[in-house]
Amino acid sequence: MSKLEVDTIAPQSGTTVTVGESGDTVTIPTGVTFDASNATTTLPATVVTTDGTQTLTNKSIAATQLTGTITPSDGTVTNAKIVDSTIELAKLSATGTKDATTFLRGDNTFAEAGGGLVLQVVSARTGTEVTSNTTTYIDTGLTASITPSSTSSKILVLVQQSFAKYNGDTYGNFRVYRDSTEIGGTIPFREVGDTDSSAKNVVGTGFSCSILDEPSSTSSLTYKTQFNNGRGVGTAAVQYSSGNSYITLMEIAGWL
Repeated sequence: MSKLEVDTIAPQSGTTVTVGESGDTVTIPTGVTFDASNATTTLPATVVTTDGTQTLTNKSIAATQLTGTITPSDGTVTNAKIVDSTIELAKLSATGTKDATTFLRGDNTFAEAGGGLVLQVVSARTGTEVTSNTTTYIDTGLTASITPSSTSSKILVLVQQSFAKYNGDTYGNFRVYRDSTEIGGTIPFREVGDTDSSAKNVVGTGFSCSILDEPSSTSSLTYKTQFNNGRGVGTAAVQYSSGNSYITLMEIAGWL
C-alpha cells in the first residue's frame, strides 16, 4: 500500500479536487478528526436513512435529504427540538374532525366547543289583541320558529306575555308549546291576573317565563303560547289594547 504524505492538496487546475473514482470507498480511520467547520459542504441527496446512524451537530438539513425515521440522540422529542408551526393537523394521531370549528380535548379527540355556547337567537312579538270568553284554549298569536343545528342543542324559550281581564271575575291559564308538544309542564302558568273581583284589571297581570327545552331535533320547530278564560266568565284578553307580547328562542350548544 502506498502512502502519500502532504500538508495541502490543491487542484492542479480549476477549483475541484476529486478523491477516488466512482465505486471506490474512502476511509477516514478511527481517531482522525475531519474538520470542515469553516467549509461549505454539499450533502448527497440522502444523508440519513433508516439503516444508518449519523450524529449531526449544529447543522441544518433540508427535509428533502431525510428519509425514514429520525430519532434524536437522547431518544426524546421536546418542544425545544421542534420548529414552531411545523406540525400539521394531519400528522396528529387524534380522532375526530380536524377543522376550524373543533378543538383538541384532553382525551386526544377533536370535538366541537362544549355546552353553553349560544348558536343562534330568534325573536318575535305581536300586538294583535285576542280575547276569550270560554275555558277552551286558543292561540295567543305569539309564535316563533327556529331550526337547531344539532340534535344535542337545547332551546331556551323566553316569553313575556301580556294579559288583561274585564267584565267578570276570571283569570287566564297559559300553555307553551313546541309544535304540538306542551313544554314546561302541564298548564305551567295558572290563574294569571286573578283578583277575586270582576273589575277590569290590565296592570301587572301578564307574566314572564323561561323554559329550557330539549327537542333532540334539527328540523324547524315552532314555539307558541295558548291561553283560556279560566272561569269562562267575562273577558280574558292578551295583547289588550295592542299591548305587545314577546318571545325569544336561543339555541344553546349541548354538553359534549
